[in-house]
Amino acid sequence: MRWLVRMLTRHGRYQDLSESIPEHLEEKIADRIDGGMSREQADRTAQLEFRSFDRKERSLAVWRGPRWESIRADARFALRQFRKAPGFALSAVLVLAMGIGASASIFTFVNAALLKPLPYWDAGRLVAVFETTPSCGECGLSYPDYQDWKRNSSSFSSFDVWTPDAYLLRRSAAVESLRVGRVSGGFFQTLGVSPSLGRLFTAADDNATAARSVVLPYGTWQRIFGGRPDIVGASITLDNNVYTVIGVLPRDFQFASRAAELWVTIGDLGSCEMDRSCRPFSGIARLKSGTTVAAALANANAIASQLQKQYPQSNRDLGALVEPFRDSITGDIRPILLILLSGSLLLLLIAWVNVASLLIVRGEKRRHEIAVRGALGASFTRLAQALFIEAVLLVVLSVPAGAGAALGSVRVLAALIPERVLRGMPFFQTIGFDHRVLMFVGVASLVSLAICTAAPMTRLYLADVRSGLAHGTRTSSGAWKRFGSTLVVAELALAIVLLTSGGLLGKSFYRILHVDVNFNTANLATLEIDANTGYETASRQLAMAHHLIDTINSVPGVLTSGTVSSHLPVTCNCDAASYRVLGRSWNGEQQQAVSRTVSAGYFATVQTRLVRGRFFTEADDASHPAVVIINRRTAHLLFQDEDPIGQVIGDQALTENSLHRVIGVIEDMREGALNEPLEPAVYYPLNQKPGNYSFLVVRTNQDPARALSEIVSAIHGLDPQIGVRNEFTMAEHIRDDHASYLHRSAAALVGGFATCALMLGVIGLYGVVAYSVSQRTLEIGIRMALGAERRSIRRLILVEAAELVLWGLVLGLAGATVTGRFLGSLLFGVRSWDLVTFTAVTATLGLTALMAAWIPARRAAGTDPMEALRAD
Repeated sequence: MRWLVRMLTRHGRYQDLSESIPEHLEEKIADRIDGGMSREQADRTAQLEFRSFDRKERSLAVWRGPRWESIRADARFALRQFRKAPGFALSAVLVLAMGIGASASIFTFVNAALLKPLPYWDAGRLVAVFETTPSCGECGLSYPDYQDWKRNSSSFSSFDVWTPDAYLLRRSAAVESLRVGRVSGGFFQTLGVSPSLGRLFTAADDNATAARSVVLPYGTWQRIFGGRPDIVGASITLDNNVYTVIGVLPRDFQFASRAAELWVTIGDLGSCEMDRSCRPFSGIARLKSGTTVAAALANANAIASQLQKQYPQSNRDLGALVEPFRDSITGDIRPILLILLSGSLLLLLIAWVNVASLLIVRGEKRRHEIAVRGALGASFTRLAQALFIEAVLLVVLSVPAGAGAALGSVRVLAALIPERVLRGMPFFQTIGFDHRVLMFVGVASLVSLAICTAAPMTRLYLADVRSGLAHGTRTSSGAWKRFGSTLVVAELALAIVLLTSGGLLGKSFYRILHVDVNFNTANLATLEIDANTGYETASRQLAMAHHLIDTINSVPGVLTSGTVSSHLPVTCNCDAASYRVLGRSWNGEQQQAVSRTVSAGYFATVQTRLVRGRFFTEADDASHPAVVIINRRTAHLLFQDEDPIGQVIGDQALTENSLHRVIGVIEDMREGALNEPLEPAVYYPLNQKPGNYSFLVVRTNQDPARALSEIVSAIHGLDPQIGVRNEFTMAEHIRDDHASYLHRSAAALVGGFATCALMLGVIGLYGVVAYSVSQRTLEIGIRMALGAERRSIRRLILVEAAELVLWGLVLGLAGATVTGRFLGSLLFGVRSWDLVTFTAVTATLGLTALMAAWIPARRAAGTDPMEALRAD
């Protein structure tokens, strides 16, 4: 590329022109000698002509006019060429724009989640802190454990906790249920956040005697309070308690683990939160300067070991996990984003290969033109400049189209993220182009320019001018055929990699959607209610639950049954507790099961199967013995092959209040997310364990989406002070499950890339075969004149195409096998070398490619031998 550097740099141009001046002098001298001057006179006269001005300034003046004129001429000529060959120009521009647009759009998401700095001071020192058990890799913290860790840690300069909650904001007669983040006093100082207005929490705000205070996110300040400049110091009512607004967070603040609409301090701890075995809190800490994550993890594990010895019942087998905060919030989306980025880059690579192939084909067709221009005196640099200008125009037309498509795609994809999923990924809420994305587009543009310049340059051989004049475009068809065939094999191999990846992810998504949840999801409506005030006592909570059920069941012609639950199914394997069997020896091993509280008709409403025993009835109340229902896995965990009906289970200490008799066993209803394992579960009757349970599950006899508005109206008719939110059908709840959404997005996008790659690969194969046929017209004519049958000509062309396809399949399947291993962590119920997927992809690409080759093969078989011989 030395010629390009010399052409583009001023020093190079000066050097070329300076080196040419002695040649001009010699020509002047020779002219004067021919005119009769002596050598000395001719030399003196020529030197005088060049002495009247500075040589380099003169050279620049001489260069500027002709050089820029030649560039303009080349640009006009290139545009005329594009108009003469609109198919080529449009194909090259669209292919480049598609590759750049796809890769830039995915890179925008990667940048927002993985590259863009978190909006906190010195965010690299922030770590997330969890407790761990053999069955739970990221457990929450109990508040007593948090206090011990904070007091004894030598690795953290600050350590705070937070937990999600929901409060009712009361304004006049209206109420609104808001997501709330409850935090310890130093939470915002640990993050390193400064307020936009007012101040943020301190340790003095986080105790039971402090005045209640609240910090507003910028969006809540704008949406609910209209951006009032006097908001600091204003009072608002949350759950019938008066809070004072002390500050407003910056516009760009985000806390990626929780999209809270209000922030309050932890303040009063509930009975569960004061229990060391109850772990509702998540930890966030700032490392001391010079402390590594590994050192902090070792220190945390040492503290966890001490707590195991001090509290053997509640802290048995509890360890610690300390990881960079960014990793904790992007852990499940990071591998998917990297897979998507890899897929988009493969598509971009295929686009580059395809454009290079198009340019080489076009260069072959222009060999005669280039040879004529060379014969008429065009220098290598002059011809290279013309090709470079064409490449610049292609890139200039492609990049804006690709960048515009990327920007539109980003907006569409961001808008498609369900609101519930977006709460856990707020870094996507303000997604857009920034300097990193523009730099990525710039690099892709420069590579595209280099490829568009270098590809036609491979056919630029000035030494071949004579043969180019004599034989037009036929002089190097064999060399081009080999090179073009190599490009097609590469395209097909990359297409195979993308197709298998998309197939594996698509099959994994299908398996997730068809996981057996062990209950009937059809015609189920779900919603969350907040009745935090006026229902503080157990009796009032129980009465409210029964009133809600009766009110919902009385809606005429709409509902068949409604029930209350502490959790929705297909949500999380959370709120687990340890259990043991009364009357059996215990070796100290923790046997945990998730705990749920449900109303009497819950199992009939969700229509899960009773394995043995009975369901709850309204008679299972406080006046009767305490009972529970367990699932199959709990029965196997605690009783192995024995009949669990009538057995009594309790907590590890078998305290009197924890003892409950098993009255039924149900099928393993899925409580956790779709990609989480089925876990042991224990269900308590609402009548014996009342609480402020906030989920309603209603079976309807019509479309549940239409019934939801009537359900909400019925609830507000019962008590207008009850807040209602998150109204979904169970089908929507499962469809928008976090795991389901991530797998669906990955499968759809990689599948889209794979489809484009297949299309480009097949088009590339068609181009190679068609060009080969056009170059072999004489050969085909001779074969047919000598008696070759048309089917043998078709077979000849198809065999050559099949060889390319076979090489592409072999190399592609080898690459797909390696790629499948990287996809392993993202797959659900599918092996990375799934035989069905590999076979289907192989058959699809093979048949599609051979169908594309059939068209030029059929055309070759229809060649008239006499016309072919005359044309040559």
